[in-house]
Formats: sequence, structure tokens, C-alpha cells
Amino acid sequence: MSSKQKTVIQTPDAPAAIGTYSQAVRVDSTVYLSGQIGLDPATMQMAEGIEAQIQRVFQNLRAVAGAAGGSLSDVVKLNVYLTDLSNFARVNEIMATYFTAPYPARAAVGVAALPRGALVEMDGVMYLQG
Repeated sequence: MSSKQKTVIQTPDAPAAIGTYSQAVRVDSTVYLSGQIGLDPATMQMAEGIEAQIQRVFQNLRAVAGAAGGSLSDVVKLNVYLTDLSNFARVNEIMATYFTAPYPARAAVGVAALPRGALVEMDGVMYLQG
């Protein structure tokens, strides 16, 4: 039985954790990215409006992915949580500027509320080869 190596990922380029969690945890070649909302890591203030929050979420995920030694192209599963599913088309449009085919597997869920009054949150799983 092989030994699993667990590493906590932390970067100042994404918002500091606002609870009892890590920005990401790497176990061998898999990185579990915690949910990101539209907080600016420098000010910890929420971006204004759905488009700015979606952009900020992808920027935050990209920063954590980079700190883990990967990039958004290494994301194999993405979960999207929206307080209003009518914003899903906008998620798709903005996502196309951060990801290229082959795209990750994905789920989109409508939720009643998110931390700090966020309109969108995303988390994911990244696989790093080698």
C-alpha cells in the first residue's frame, strides 16, 4: 500500500481562508481546490456585480492552482454554485476566456445563499501529472 502525501496549498494571491479550511489540499497528484467567491485578495472586499464576481472567482482559482504547481488547464472537475441560475450563461461566456478544450467536467447548482453575500462560488479538483 502506497503512502499518501498530503500538502496544504496557501497563496497570498487568493483570499485568505475565512473559516476552518485551506485554500487547497494536494494529495499525491490530485489537488482539491476550496470554494472561491468574488473576494479581492488584497482588500478582502467583494467584487461588485455578477460579472466582476465571476472574473474574480476564476482569478482566485487560477492563483491557487498556480500555487499548487498547476494551472486552470489541469482542472478536471469544476463545481459552480449560483444564487441565480439565470447567470449561468454569463458563467459560460467568462469561463471560455479562462479555459480551453478539453474542458473540465462540471456541475452547476442553484443555491439559496453563499458566504459574504456572494452571487457565485466555485470549487474544483485538479490533476497534476508527474
